[in-house]
Amino acid sequence: MNHQIFIDGDQGTTGLDLQNRLRGSEFRIHTLPAHERKNAAARRAALNACDIAILCLPDAAARDAVAMIENPSVRVIDASSAHRTSPGWVYGLPELDAQQGERIASASRVTNPGCYPTAAVALLRPLTDAGLLPADYPLAIHAVSGYSGMGRAGAQAHEAGAGAHSLQVYGLALEHKHVPEIETYARLAARPIFVPAYGSYRQGIVLTIGLHLRMLPSGVSGLRIHECLAERYRGAAHVHVRPMSPAEPVIELDPQVHNGSNDMSLAVACNERTGQVVLSAVLDNLGKGAAGAAVQNLRWMAGALRPTP
Repeated sequence: MNHQIFIDGDQGTTGLDLQNRLRGSEFRIHTLPAHERKNAAARRAALNACDIAILCLPDAAARDAVAMIENPSVRVIDASSAHRTSPGWVYGLPELDAQQGERIASASRVTNPGCYPTAAVALLRPLTDAGLLPADYPLAIHAVSGYSGMGRAGAQAHEAGAGAHSLQVYGLALEHKHVPEIETYARLAARPIFVPAYGSYRQGIVLTIGLHLRMLPSGVSGLRIHECLAERYRGAAHVHVRPMSPAEPVIELDPQVHNGSNDMSLAVACNERTGQVVLSAVLDNLGKGAAGAAVQNLRWMAGALRPTP
């Protein structure tokens, strides 16, 4: 394996983390020197000379980069949100279903999932597929990310103490750009309420979704929901479902537990007396939520992970 990989946008939080994860790997990594990063001709040449381009750019710049590619053999992983629901792009969540890894492996255009949607879709898609969660259920999704989710400039400002808060809730206009992605890949028929926040720690996400058993199909219980998730991700290398038992109740969540890895853990907490369930996911927003996922997709596309997800 001797694939040449060009990282466009290598100095952002995702680009820098991606380089760290690929350092010493079997891939040949190419980036542009500082004086050429905004040179359109240099970018165009690099984009058309590589085997796989990984775009770690703002949405508009990612669209421009794709438009520059004229070489039909160049394949793309876009870590921005520019193409998350675009026709012709394969969603880069290998655990989405049993065939998604192979779709990624053969794709020319792969869109890396968003950090929040990775968690939400992983929790919800198995339940909608199994008929345990109605597609029109009125969902409210809450999540807290480390401040690195603000991007490099935002993270630097936070660390410098400029307007730093211990917790900053945002997205209250209810127009967050990740919502259509969650709707599409979780197979929802009703737009969920999504309320994200930034915490005063650098990286890691905890996302929670509350459910009322009385609003679910007859016979659905917390245990049945847990069994569905456990079955869906049995054997998955990077998605782990925490045990559910009275002896090991889920009573707290540490958003930083998977930092530095490409892992994500899912959990189900249930109070049978009140008929309430809380689904939760924990992942590194720079790992399974960004650069780690890009490396996982890269290995699928390069053939290193076939046929096991």
